[in-house]
Amino acid sequence: MLVVGFPTGALQANCYLLAAGEGEACVVVDPGQDAVEPIADALRKHRLSPVAVLLTHGHFDHAFSVTPVCDGNDVPAWIHPDDRGMLSDPLRGVSAETAAFFGGRLEMREPSEVRELSDGVTLDLAGLQLLVDHTPGHTGGSVMFRAGTEEGGRLVLSGDTLFAGSIGRTDLPGGDHSAMLDSLRDKVLTLPDDTVVLPGHGGTTTIGRERAGNPFLLGLDDRPSAPRRGM
Repeated sequence: MLVVGFPTGALQANCYLLAAGEGEACVVVDPGQDAVEPIADALRKHRLSPVAVLLTHGHFDHAFSVTPVCDGNDVPAWIHPDDRGMLSDPLRGVSAETAAFFGGRLEMREPSEVRELSDGVTLDLAGLQLLVDHTPGHTGGSVMFRAGTEEGGRLVLSGDTLFAGSIGRTDLPGGDHSAMLDSLRDKVLTLPDDTVVLPGHGGTTTIGRERAGNPFLLGLDDRPSAPRRGM
């Protein structure tokens, strides 16, 4: 698998391109601020053709360039329905301080085609199979994307659910710390140790490294399951 990654924008959110190899179809994950040109450069360099844009969540630092990338290449955007509203109202998911930093204005609109993600679905895109894990906590609609099943070839795009040595903040609008702990226990700690983690910010890590040293994961295996709602 070919993985191309680079940080974008003022908040240095990671954008990734995934493909079966050079000269193939690809998916773009989390095209944040100022991502249009580096994405275009990567497409040319590796002779890739985008077929979809995937969003780990709706925060603007991960999604700001989704419309020009999607509409410019005539491809759909995929996002969990709980975060879809942020594509047209990006300030809905940020702190007052962040909104003030950007002058209280951030204008976005939905791409022409938006498709909604759901937990446990496998996306067959660009010759890849990507399993969707709904991981609420950082936002209500946060997801991770898993690829590869064989030993030594597993990876997860964790968005702002898991970082190297840390986790995503839960004090923003739509955040839920208890839900984050459940997501970490049920969707992160259940992954094999050799799974490579491509986070939404910062450097690459592995599940094994985080299980052993991430202070936010210690003791979560003993956390009781959240009560189930409904029937």
